[in-house]
Amino acid sequence: MEAVRSRSSSDSGSRVIIRVVLYYAVLLTAGWVLLRRIPSLPSSDSGAFEALFGLLPNGGVAPQGSAPTLDEARLAIAVAASMLASILLSIPVAWVYLLTRAKKGYQQSVVQLLIILPLVVAGIVVMVKYSLALAFSLAGIVAAVRFRNTLDDSKDAVYVFLATAVGLAAAVNIPVAAVISILFNATMLVLWSTDFGHAPVALDGNIAERRLKQARELARTGTFVAQLDNEVFRNMTREQLEGVAERAWKRANESEMASGSDVPELILRIVTSDSESLRAVVEPRLTAHVKKWTLDPTADSLDEDSEVLEYSIRLRKKGTPEELEALVRAAASQWLISVEIQ
Repeated sequence: MEAVRSRSSSDSGSRVIIRVVLYYAVLLTAGWVLLRRIPSLPSSDSGAFEALFGLLPNGGVAPQGSAPTLDEARLAIAVAASMLASILLSIPVAWVYLLTRAKKGYQQSVVQLLIILPLVVAGIVVMVKYSLALAFSLAGIVAAVRFRNTLDDSKDAVYVFLATAVGLAAAVNIPVAAVISILFNATMLVLWSTDFGHAPVALDGNIAERRLKQARELARTGTFVAQLDNEVFRNMTREQLEGVAERAWKRANESEMASGSDVPELILRIVTSDSESLRAVVEPRLTAHVKKWTLDPTADSLDEDSEVLEYSIRLRKKGTPEELEALVRAAASQWLISVEIQ
Protein backbone atom coordinates (compact mmCIF):
# COMPACT_ATOMS: atom_id res chain seq x y z
CA MET A 1 0.00 0.00 0.00
CA GLU A 2 2.83 2.38 0.89
CA ALA A 3 4.60 1.58 -2.40
CA VAL A 4 1.43 2.26 -4.39
CA ARG A 5 0.95 5.56 -2.55
CA SER A 6 4.56 6.58 -3.21
CA ARG A 7 4.25 5.65 -6.90
CA SER A 8 1.03 7.65 -7.20
CA SER A 9 2.67 10.69 -5.60
CA SER A 10 5.64 10.40 -7.96
CA ASP A 11 3.37 10.18 -11.02
CA SER A 12 1.41 13.22 -9.86
CA GLY A 13 4.63 15.20 -9.39
CA SER A 14 5.84 14.23 -12.86
CA ARG A 15 2.57 15.39 -14.40
CA VAL A 16 2.81 18.76 -12.65
CA ILE A 17 6.41 19.26 -13.80
CA ILE A 18 5.51 18.41 -17.40
CA ARG A 19 2.53 20.77 -17.22
CA VAL A 20 4.71 23.63 -15.92
CA VAL A 21 7.37 23.08 -18.60
CA LEU A 22 4.82 22.98 -21.41
CA TYR A 23 3.05 26.04 -20.01
CA TYR A 24 6.27 28.08 -19.96
CA ALA A 25 7.15 26.87 -23.46
CA VAL A 26 3.79 28.00 -24.85
CA LEU A 27 3.93 31.28 -22.91
CA LEU A 28 7.47 32.13 -24.06
CA THR A 29 6.63 31.21 -27.64
CA ALA A 30 3.58 33.46 -27.57
CA GLY A 31 5.67 36.28 -26.08
CA TRP A 32 8.36 35.86 -28.74
CA VAL A 33 5.75 36.00 -31.52
CA LEU A 34 4.26 39.12 -29.94
CA LEU A 35 7.67 40.82 -29.75
CA ARG A 36 8.32 40.04 -33.42
CA ARG A 37 5.18 41.96 -34.34
CA ILE A 38 6.13 45.05 -32.28
CA PRO A 39 8.60 47.63 -33.60
CA SER A 40 12.05 47.81 -32.06
CA LEU A 41 12.21 49.34 -28.63
CA PRO A 42 13.73 52.79 -28.26
CA SER A 43 17.17 53.13 -26.75
CA SER A 44 15.88 55.32 -23.95
CA ASP A 45 15.47 53.50 -20.62
CA SER A 46 12.35 55.40 -19.61
CA GLY A 47 9.00 54.10 -20.73
CA ALA A 48 10.29 50.66 -21.71
CA PHE A 49 7.02 48.97 -20.70
CA GLU A 50 4.89 51.47 -22.58
CA ALA A 51 7.09 51.34 -25.65
CA LEU A 52 6.81 47.56 -25.62
CA PHE A 53 3.09 47.90 -26.33
CA GLY A 54 3.37 51.06 -28.45
CA LEU A 55 1.64 53.13 -25.80
CA LEU A 56 3.98 56.16 -25.82
CA PRO A 57 3.06 59.21 -27.83
CA ASN A 58 5.48 60.92 -30.26
CA GLY A 59 6.39 57.73 -32.08
CA GLY A 60 7.17 55.71 -29.00
CA VAL A 61 9.91 57.96 -27.58
CA ALA A 62 9.59 59.12 -23.99
CA PRO A 63 10.48 62.74 -23.24
CA GLN A 64 13.88 62.99 -21.61
CA GLY A 65 14.00 64.07 -17.97
CA SER A 66 10.33 63.36 -17.31
CA ALA A 67 8.12 60.38 -16.72
CA PRO A 68 5.92 59.35 -19.64
CA THR A 69 2.37 60.62 -19.63
CA LEU A 70 -0.53 58.63 -21.06
CA ASP A 71 -4.12 59.42 -21.76
CA GLU A 72 -6.85 57.41 -20.05
CA ALA A 73 -7.25 54.85 -22.84
CA ARG A 74 -3.54 54.05 -23.10
CA LEU A 75 -3.17 53.94 -19.31
CA ALA A 76 -6.00 51.41 -19.14
CA ILE A 77 -4.30 49.29 -21.80
CA ALA A 78 -0.99 49.42 -19.90
CA VAL A 79 -2.65 48.38 -16.65
CA ALA A 80 -4.54 45.54 -18.35
CA ALA A 81 -1.38 44.26 -20.07
CA SER A 82 0.66 44.25 -16.86
CA MET A 83 -2.11 42.58 -14.86
CA LEU A 84 -2.61 39.91 -17.52
CA ALA A 85 1.13 39.21 -17.62
CA SER A 86 1.26 38.92 -13.83
CA ILE A 87 -1.61 36.39 -13.83
CA LEU A 88 -0.04 34.27 -16.58
CA LEU A 89 3.31 34.19 -14.75
CA SER A 90 1.72 33.45 -11.36
CA ILE A 91 -0.31 30.40 -12.38
CA PRO A 92 2.73 28.05 -12.63
CA VAL A 93 3.95 29.38 -9.28
CA ALA A 94 0.66 28.26 -7.74
CA TRP A 95 1.02 24.83 -9.37
CA VAL A 96 4.50 24.37 -7.94
CA TYR A 97 3.27 25.52 -4.52
CA LEU A 98 0.47 22.92 -4.57
CA LEU A 99 2.95 20.20 -5.52
CA THR A 100 5.61 21.01 -2.94
CA ARG A 101 3.05 21.45 -0.14
CA ALA A 102 0.94 18.38 -0.94
CA LYS A 103 2.34 16.27 1.93
CA LYS A 104 2.26 18.91 4.67
CA GLY A 105 -0.96 20.53 3.52
CA TYR A 106 -1.71 24.09 2.55
CA GLN A 107 -4.29 26.85 2.94
CA GLN A 108 -6.53 27.59 -0.01
CA SER A 109 -6.33 31.30 0.76
CA VAL A 110 -2.53 31.22 0.29
CA VAL A 111 -2.89 29.49 -3.10
CA GLN A 112 -5.34 32.12 -4.28
CA LEU A 113 -3.15 34.87 -2.83
CA LEU A 114 -0.26 33.79 -5.09
CA ILE A 115 -2.39 34.68 -8.12
CA ILE A 116 -4.32 37.66 -6.78
CA LEU A 117 -1.41 39.54 -5.16
CA PRO A 118 0.70 39.95 -8.36
CA LEU A 119 -2.42 41.08 -10.19
CA VAL A 120 -3.09 43.85 -7.67
CA VAL A 121 0.56 44.89 -7.32
CA ALA A 122 1.04 45.16 -11.09
CA GLY A 123 -2.06 47.30 -11.54
CA ILE A 124 -1.12 49.65 -8.71
CA VAL A 125 2.50 50.06 -9.82
CA VAL A 126 1.54 50.94 -13.41
CA MET A 127 -0.99 53.45 -12.12
CA VAL A 128 1.31 55.24 -9.64
CA LYS A 129 4.13 55.54 -12.20
CA TYR A 130 2.31 58.51 -13.73
CA SER A 131 1.27 60.36 -10.56
CA LEU A 132 3.60 61.57 -7.84
CA ALA A 133 0.64 62.07 -5.49
CA LEU A 134 -0.52 58.49 -6.00
CA ALA A 135 3.00 57.21 -5.36
CA PHE A 136 3.09 58.90 -1.95
CA SER A 137 -0.45 57.73 -1.21
CA LEU A 138 0.62 54.15 -1.85
CA ALA A 139 3.00 54.26 1.11
CA GLY A 140 0.16 55.25 3.41
CA ILE A 141 -2.09 52.52 2.04
CA VAL A 142 0.56 49.83 2.58
CA ALA A 143 1.12 51.06 6.15
CA ALA A 144 -2.61 50.91 6.90
CA VAL A 145 -3.28 47.47 5.41
CA ARG A 146 -1.86 44.53 7.38
CA PHE A 147 -1.36 41.00 6.19
CA ARG A 148 -3.72 39.10 8.49
CA ASN A 149 -3.31 35.57 7.14
CA THR A 150 -1.26 33.27 9.38
CA LEU A 151 1.39 31.39 7.42
CA ASP A 152 2.16 27.81 8.47
CA ASP A 153 5.62 27.65 6.92
CA SER A 154 8.42 30.12 6.35
CA LYS A 155 8.45 29.07 2.69
CA ASP A 156 4.91 30.41 2.38
CA ALA A 157 6.29 33.88 3.15
CA VAL A 158 8.85 33.41 0.36
CA TYR A 159 6.04 32.60 -2.05
CA VAL A 160 4.24 35.78 -0.98
CA PHE A 161 7.40 37.83 -1.59
CA LEU A 162 7.74 36.18 -4.99
CA ALA A 163 4.15 37.09 -5.87
CA THR A 164 4.93 40.70 -4.99
CA ALA A 165 8.11 40.63 -7.09
CA VAL A 166 6.29 39.16 -10.10
CA GLY A 167 3.65 41.87 -9.85
CA LEU A 168 6.25 44.64 -9.64
CA ALA A 169 8.27 43.23 -12.54
CA ALA A 170 5.19 42.71 -14.70
CA ALA A 171 4.37 46.41 -14.28
CA VAL A 172 7.89 47.52 -15.24
CA ASN A 173 9.49 44.87 -17.47
CA ILE A 174 7.58 41.71 -18.40
CA PRO A 175 10.66 39.69 -19.51
CA VAL A 176 12.17 40.25 -16.06
CA ALA A 177 8.96 38.95 -14.48
CA ALA A 178 9.17 35.85 -16.68
CA VAL A 179 12.78 35.20 -15.63
CA ILE A 180 11.88 35.56 -11.93
CA SER A 181 8.95 33.17 -12.25
CA ILE A 182 10.86 30.53 -14.24
CA LEU A 183 14.02 30.51 -12.10
CA PHE A 184 12.05 30.42 -8.86
CA ASN A 185 9.90 27.49 -9.99
CA ALA A 186 12.92 25.61 -11.31
CA THR A 187 14.71 26.07 -7.98
CA MET A 188 11.69 24.94 -5.95
CA LEU A 189 11.18 21.84 -8.12
CA VAL A 190 14.83 20.84 -7.74
CA LEU A 191 14.68 21.28 -3.95
CA TRP A 192 11.44 19.31 -3.79
CA SER A 193 12.57 16.43 -6.01
CA THR A 194 15.94 16.01 -4.24
CA ASP A 195 14.49 16.59 -0.74
CA PHE A 196 17.41 18.95 -0.21
CA GLY A 197 18.40 19.61 3.41
CA HIS A 198 16.54 16.62 4.84
CA ALA A 199 18.32 15.33 7.95
CA PRO A 200 17.28 11.71 8.66
CA VAL A 201 17.11 10.63 12.27
CA ALA A 202 20.05 8.45 13.24
CA LEU A 203 18.58 5.07 14.10
CA ASP A 204 21.54 2.74 13.83
CA GLY A 205 24.40 1.61 16.00
CA ASN A 206 25.02 3.01 19.45
CA ILE A 207 22.61 5.93 19.03
CA ALA A 208 19.62 3.65 18.48
CA GLU A 209 20.62 1.42 21.37
CA ARG A 210 21.02 4.40 23.70
CA ARG A 211 17.63 5.86 22.74
CA LEU A 212 15.93 2.50 23.18
CA LYS A 213 17.48 2.15 26.62
CA GLN A 214 16.29 5.63 27.61
CA ALA A 215 12.77 4.84 26.41
CA ARG A 216 12.67 1.63 28.45
CA GLU A 217 13.93 3.37 31.57
CA LEU A 218 11.29 6.07 31.12
CA ALA A 219 8.55 3.46 30.80
CA ARG A 220 9.67 1.66 33.97
CA THR A 221 9.62 4.77 36.14
CA GLY A 222 6.88 7.21 36.98
CA THR A 223 8.42 9.93 34.80
CA PHE A 224 6.18 9.10 31.85
CA VAL A 225 3.04 9.19 33.98
CA ALA A 226 4.23 12.43 35.60
CA GLN A 227 4.67 14.02 32.18
CA LEU A 228 1.16 12.96 31.20
CA ASP A 229 -0.16 14.45 34.42
CA ASN A 230 1.63 17.77 33.92
CA GLU A 231 1.09 18.19 30.18
CA VAL A 232 -2.25 16.47 29.51
CA PHE A 233 -4.32 15.70 32.60
CA ARG A 234 -3.83 19.15 34.16
CA ASN A 235 -5.94 20.88 31.50
CA MET A 236 -8.74 18.29 31.36
CA THR A 237 -12.17 18.57 32.95
CA ARG A 238 -13.55 16.14 35.50
CA GLU A 239 -15.74 14.42 32.88
CA GLN A 240 -12.77 14.00 30.55
CA LEU A 241 -10.61 12.58 33.34
CA GLU A 242 -13.33 10.11 34.28
CA GLY A 243 -13.61 9.02 30.66
CA VAL A 244 -9.83 8.56 30.41
CA ALA A 245 -9.77 6.57 33.66
CA GLU A 246 -12.56 4.29 32.44
CA ARG A 247 -10.81 3.63 29.16
CA ALA A 248 -7.46 3.08 30.88
CA TRP A 249 -9.01 0.55 33.28
CA LYS A 250 -10.69 -1.26 30.39
CA ARG A 251 -7.42 -1.32 28.46
CA ALA A 252 -5.58 -2.69 31.50
CA ASN A 253 -8.09 -5.52 31.88
CA GLU A 254 -7.86 -6.37 28.19
CA SER A 255 -4.08 -6.37 28.38
CA GLU A 256 -4.13 -8.60 31.44
CA MET A 257 -6.50 -11.04 29.78
CA ALA A 258 -4.41 -11.10 26.62
CA SER A 259 -1.19 -11.66 28.53
CA GLY A 260 -2.78 -14.44 30.60
CA SER A 261 -4.39 -16.27 27.71
CA ASP A 262 -1.16 -18.15 26.99
CA VAL A 263 -0.87 -19.46 30.58
CA PRO A 264 -2.23 -23.06 30.72
CA GLU A 265 -4.77 -24.17 33.29
CA LEU A 266 -3.52 -26.48 36.04
CA ILE A 267 -5.27 -28.87 38.39
CA LEU A 268 -4.66 -28.36 42.10
CA ARG A 269 -5.57 -31.67 43.81
CA ILE A 270 -5.85 -31.61 47.59
CA VAL A 271 -6.62 -34.57 49.87
CA THR A 272 -7.90 -33.37 53.23
CA SER A 273 -9.51 -34.65 56.39
CA ASP A 274 -11.77 -31.62 56.75
CA SER A 275 -12.76 -30.01 53.46
CA GLU A 276 -14.80 -27.22 54.99
CA SER A 277 -12.02 -25.97 57.26
CA LEU A 278 -9.43 -26.30 54.52
CA ARG A 279 -11.54 -24.39 52.01
CA ALA A 280 -12.02 -21.59 54.51
CA VAL A 281 -8.29 -20.92 54.68
CA VAL A 282 -7.14 -21.98 51.19
CA GLU A 283 -9.68 -20.33 48.88
CA PRO A 284 -9.02 -16.73 50.07
CA ARG A 285 -5.33 -17.33 49.38
CA LEU A 286 -6.12 -18.70 45.94
CA THR A 287 -8.06 -15.53 45.17
CA ALA A 288 -5.07 -13.43 46.21
CA HIS A 289 -2.32 -15.44 44.52
CA VAL A 290 -3.74 -16.92 41.30
CA LYS A 291 -5.38 -15.27 38.31
CA LYS A 292 -8.40 -17.56 38.19
CA TRP A 293 -9.67 -20.64 40.02
CA THR A 294 -12.78 -22.83 40.06
CA LEU A 295 -13.68 -25.79 42.29
CA ASP A 296 -14.62 -29.04 40.58
CA PRO A 297 -17.69 -30.38 42.44
CA THR A 298 -17.42 -33.86 40.89
CA ALA A 299 -14.22 -34.88 42.69
CA ASP A 300 -14.57 -38.28 44.44
CA SER A 301 -13.58 -39.05 48.02
CA LEU A 302 -10.98 -41.71 48.69
CA ASP A 303 -12.59 -43.05 51.88
CA GLU A 304 -14.67 -41.95 54.84
CA ASP A 305 -11.76 -40.22 56.58
CA SER A 306 -10.55 -38.17 53.58
CA GLU A 307 -11.99 -35.93 50.91
CA VAL A 308 -10.61 -34.78 47.59
CA LEU A 309 -10.80 -31.18 46.38
CA GLU A 310 -9.82 -30.35 42.82
CA TYR A 311 -9.35 -26.77 41.65
CA SER A 312 -8.86 -25.64 38.08
CA ILE A 313 -6.39 -22.79 38.41
CA ARG A 314 -4.60 -20.31 36.15
CA LEU A 315 -1.41 -18.96 37.68
CA ARG A 316 -0.38 -15.34 37.46
CA LYS A 317 2.37 -14.41 35.05
CA LYS A 318 5.13 -14.55 37.67
CA GLY A 319 3.64 -17.35 39.78
CA THR A 320 4.98 -20.92 39.89
CA PRO A 321 3.34 -24.25 40.87
CA GLU A 322 5.97 -24.79 43.56
CA GLU A 323 5.11 -21.51 45.28
CA LEU A 324 1.39 -22.32 45.23
CA GLU A 325 1.95 -25.79 46.64
CA ALA A 326 4.07 -24.38 49.46
CA LEU A 327 1.35 -21.80 50.18
CA VAL A 328 -1.33 -24.50 50.52
CA ARG A 329 0.85 -26.63 52.79
CA ALA A 330 1.62 -23.69 55.07
CA ALA A 331 -1.99 -22.50 55.29
CA ALA A 332 -3.78 -25.85 55.80
CA SER A 333 -1.19 -28.14 57.29
CA GLN A 334 -3.45 -29.43 60.11
CA TRP A 335 -6.16 -30.67 57.71
CA LEU A 336 -3.92 -31.51 54.77
CA ILE A 337 -3.14 -35.09 53.81
CA SER A 338 -1.57 -34.47 50.41
CA VAL A 339 -1.40 -31.82 47.70
CA GLU A 340 -0.24 -31.94 44.11
CA ILE A 341 -0.46 -29.76 41.04
CA GLN A 342 -0.96 -31.42 37.68
